[in-house]
Amino acid sequence: MKVALGITGCIAAYKAIEVMRGLQKAGISVQVILTRSGAQFVTPLTFESLSAQNVITDMFQQGQNRDIHHISVAQSIQLLAVVPATANIIGKFAHGIADDFLSTLYLSNPAPVLLAPAMNVEMWNHPAVRSNVEILKGRGHYFVNPEPGPLACGMEGEGRLASVDVIVARIVEALRTGESLAGMRVLVTAGPTVEDIDPVRFLSNRSSGKMGYAVAQAARQRGAEVFLVSGPTALKAPSGVRFVPVRSAAQMKDAVLQFYPSADIVVKAAAVADYRPVEAAPQKIKKNDNSLTLQLERTEDILAILGRQKKGQVLVGFAAETERLLDHAREKMARKNLDLLVANDVSAGVFGSDRSTVHILEAGGVIETLTDRSKMEIAGKLLDHAMSVRKRSTAAAQSGE
Repeated sequence: MKVALGITGCIAAYKAIEVMRGLQKAGISVQVILTRSGAQFVTPLTFESLSAQNVITDMFQQGQNRDIHHISVAQSIQLLAVVPATANIIGKFAHGIADDFLSTLYLSNPAPVLLAPAMNVEMWNHPAVRSNVEILKGRGHYFVNPEPGPLACGMEGEGRLASVDVIVARIVEALRTGESLAGMRVLVTAGPTVEDIDPVRFLSNRSSGKMGYAVAQAARQRGAEVFLVSGPTALKAPSGVRFVPVRSAAQMKDAVLQFYPSADIVVKAAAVADYRPVEAAPQKIKKNDNSLTLQLERTEDILAILGRQKKGQVLVGFAAETERLLDHAREKMARKNLDLLVANDVSAGVFGSDRSTVHILEAGGVIETLTDRSKMEIAGKLLDHAMSVRKRSTAAAQSGE
């Protein structure tokens, strides 16, 4: 295991020495990245002496340009931790500013990220900082929040760097979570499908794809090989996933069935059209004073097909309802032979939101309700439950039940 430990300009930077030592005692290799401001509080020599590795202090450091160094470091680590994380670096990460090695590494890094902020209490509570923190939490990053107490500036309040033991424990925990799907294949569907009426018009729905993309990103961060089959969205595919763009329900079915037999976990978050025109017009339908009648036919039920063909996969479905949410969810779960189902009420117009309230169900009923959580948080919880189902199924198979 290897961690990149970023150290930024804050009086608490000296505590990063103990964090590094704690990680080393846990058998974790540490690559230190010391920003120019961080080097005003602690020296590179201190970390080099204790880590027996070169400390990265500059984007164009002599002797480190044989390869594209921020890329090679990003590909070699299992976690990027920033201790302490100043308001400045939090803002850079949130808005994609890459003006030094640490911030450039962040943009190149597919691994999980953990930040331990430390700053003045007024800075920590400033709306700009709180907004940036929420942006990063929305990306699924881990935070070890500062503690209340006396601060270096003489004030008192929340802003002190969390204790070294807590930070080390959270890093170790994040590393374990980050590798929890290593060696597994996860198939995710996302977004809407589009069914053409003519070359100009089509039938679709309001799905943004954000939930499915969050699941794909979270699974990749946990070490899985991820296949993301997506209808048209405005989103960029997460780094490191195999991205398969589709348009119609038929195309999505073909793509899903291609990857399904080798998948370990399947998360069907796509909002697949239930109906399509029997025949799309070859030319644009011209308007006139008469009414227009469209003849529609059912699309194939991809989730039901997967439920019938299931051979050891953990199959997860979604239910977006406007009434009798849990009743419809339980019925859908049984009818389609699902292991887990995520139910949410969309009557309040939640499409496109970065946060949601959902209920996660197993056969026995609701196992967890997540209220007003980011979609990355929901994705993480969902993968936790999927792994729990898989472990129970594996144990039952081994015992001959």
